[in-house]
Amino acid sequence: METTEPVLLIAGCGDIGSRLGERLAAVGWRVHGLRRQVAALPPSILPLRGDLEAAQCPPDWPGGPLDYLVYCAAASRHDEAGYRAAYLEGLRHVLDWLALHGQRPRRLLFVSSTGVYGQQDGEWVDERSPTEPSGFSGRVLLEAERLALGSGLPASAVRLAGIYGPGREWLIGQVRRGAGIDPQPPFYGNRIHRDDAASLLAFLLEADARGVPLADCYLGVDDAPAPLHEVVAWLRGRLGVVGEGGEGLGRRAGSKRCSNARARALGWAPDYSSYREGYAALLGES
Repeated sequence: METTEPVLLIAGCGDIGSRLGERLAAVGWRVHGLRRQVAALPPSILPLRGDLEAAQCPPDWPGGPLDYLVYCAAASRHDEAGYRAAYLEGLRHVLDWLALHGQRPRRLLFVSSTGVYGQQDGEWVDERSPTEPSGFSGRVLLEAERLALGSGLPASAVRLAGIYGPGREWLIGQVRRGAGIDPQPPFYGNRIHRDDAASLLAFLLEADARGVPLADCYLGVDDAPAPLHEVVAWLRGRLGVVGEGGEGLGRRAGSKRCSNARARALGWAPDYSSYREGYAALLGES
């Protein structure tokens, strides 16, 4: 009997990809997860062992139609060569493997980052804002976005902000050690809980499957960009940290406020609307 369930391939099926796959498998999608170590995949995701940085197609590549592709890689080396291998060469390899098997997904989602923006002064940023990244990571991701959008497949880039959640507790650890940050000038940061990142990707795929037209870019952020000193002060209060004893939190490149209005207009909403809800849930789990 021929199946009519949508078939999804998640290339680079790590933390976010696994949560995306679990969500869609639970509602009847057939989900393949490509990664080097498939033992870490949830049981609801069909394992596909492969290396995105290798040109050779995985021998167990799924036959038949693939309706959707999510490219969700993470660089294993945090230099320009590592980013190019993970995001550019890896995407080229997957596109080649699709062509080799005569597969043409209905849509490609390329998971990118708000690091493609270079704004420095707390400006509001949306999908139409200039992308002028100052570092190699943003430049490589922007180049990979263009590769995805020019692939000949219907495609959307999903630019996620700083992801936090279980297993992603760097800031909590820094605050526990007494780290602080100068409040002036305010350094605006953007974030998204890992579960909301997965829910946005699932929402976009399900919308496309219903025939909803998608744009070529969406920002994946919560509702409330906030100055980092405010987030740190709130965490210090919750954690009972008194006094500053650790190293100061360095100011990363860029200070901007990202808007999720486009995704919200489509009907998506984050479960963790700000850092308060997200970190409160995370501290409750600790």
